[in-house]
Amino acid sequence: RNMSSAGPEGRKKMRECDGLIDSLVYYIQGAIADHEPNDKATENCVCILHNLSYQLEIELPESYAQSIYVQRRNISSNDKTPGCFGTRSRKVKEKHQDTPLPEEKSNPKGVESLWHSTLIRIYLSLIAKSTRNYTQEASLGALQNLTAGTGPMPFSVARTVVQKANGLPSIRTMLHVSHPAVKKTAVSLLRNLSRNTSLQNDIAREVLPDLVAVLPESVPGSDVACETTASICYTLFNLTQSSSYNARLLLSADGLPKIIAISMNDSNMFSKASRAASVLLYSLWSHTDLHNAYKK
Repeated sequence: RNMSSAGPEGRKKMRECDGLIDSLVYYIQGAIADHEPNDKATENCVCILHNLSYQLEIELPESYAQSIYVQRRNISSNDKTPGCFGTRSRKVKEKHQDTPLPEEKSNPKGVESLWHSTLIRIYLSLIAKSTRNYTQEASLGALQNLTAGTGPMPFSVARTVVQKANGLPSIRTMLHVSHPAVKKTAVSLLRNLSRNTSLQNDIAREVLPDLVAVLPESVPGSDVACETTASICYTLFNLTQSSSYNARLLLSADGLPKIIAISMNDSNMFSKASRAASVLLYSLWSHTDLHNAYKK
């Protein structure tokens, strides 16, 4: 677990180690089958896989890159030591073509397992069944890593999470846990998922009211809570930008007063959360058919 936090070279060596990833996946599958999702070894295994999925898209060997990607994006490879947890999301503002991956292998080996639907379902199972905060956060964080890039892989993983594996109910539950880091990672994952236009209506229907519910009444004091609030606003921005229906859903969930209050915070006019809320308000106003409802 410590070694998997050692930066790009450490991750590369561990991904290439014959049988290592397969063994970690095998252990977690056994723990879930034995109804023991809370043991420390499972937490360690998930944290290692979480770290090995960090920047996976831009660190894949060329052989995978050629077979998987229709085109590679130029992404800065400036690396920060990731630890087991930490900021994972790439702030991608532009929309990218939703290109499917080639057909999945039925028996993935090694690094192929890291984005395979089998492991995605394992993460979702741990999110639902484990009561250990670190295991929940690492599972959410691994999915966040896998959906943070800009090529076909992140969008394919997002579709698996939302549509094939029905993962939104489990992620939604994590929005309401008391542990701030788990909540923050769940919101960051939803922000990544919400960039995929084909999934936005599914996400809005399932979790938009919950996102509004966990918004604070004003800009929060702590850094983690402030970052979470900003992420919620940007997720809501993604969900409502092109959909008047979803904007109305936000309105009916009583989101507007909260967003206005966050955007007008006097104590720190340039905070992340205030700025994100202002961007969301500006976007909501573009739905001219809702102006009368807004004014009311």
